[in-house]
Amino acid sequence: MESRGGPGVFIVVEGPEGAGKSTLARWLGARLVAEGLRVVPVREPGGTPVAEAARKVALKFPHGMSPAAELFLFLAARADLVERVIRPALEAGQVVVADRFDLSTMAYQVAGAGLPLAEVTQAIRLATGGLVPDVTLVLDVPVELGRARQRAARKVQDRFERQDDAFHHRVREAYRRAQGPGVVHLDATQPKKFVQDAAWREVMAATALSTRGTS
Repeated sequence: MESRGGPGVFIVVEGPEGAGKSTLARWLGARLVAEGLRVVPVREPGGTPVAEAARKVALKFPHGMSPAAELFLFLAARADLVERVIRPALEAGQVVVADRFDLSTMAYQVAGAGLPLAEVTQAIRLATGGLVPDVTLVLDVPVELGRARQRAARKVQDRFERQDDAFHHRVREAYRRAQGPGVVHLDATQPKKFVQDAAWREVMAATALSTRGTS
């Protein structure tokens, strides 16, 4: 059963590699704080001792790993983060800004790695208790441009970033097809300020933050 989690606001930033998710999530958090709101930034996987341990294995493990093993590492991290950080923050009326959430699983483990949609959907629901973001900003960028941005930034690649182009094209297409309550697509090939302004308008429209103020 889907759940909104409480009186707070849950904002998620999603997208393929090099789309600028982390940069936008940090900017949104700072902008919301400037508006006088209490903000809890989180990243996936991570945010609790259990989730950080899972992150280290999932992203940096030097040996091969099955898609199912990857899935359960990410879901273990998500389950702990939801229970210990996200739901308490939402119940306290705070704004949670997440760098990735459940759409990442659909894009990477289902579309990218080929795990079965129905079973993964059920597993996500179990891990999150059916928690649904108020707004999910999906940044879109072509695979080639995303990779070029990462090279320019000299980013050290994790296990997923080292996957071949075919994998990343499947991931991107899954994000492009994503739909549902609160899902908004943004063109991340545009200049950073354009993307930030568009994201802010969507956050305002989807969550009515302009009328909430501080609690």
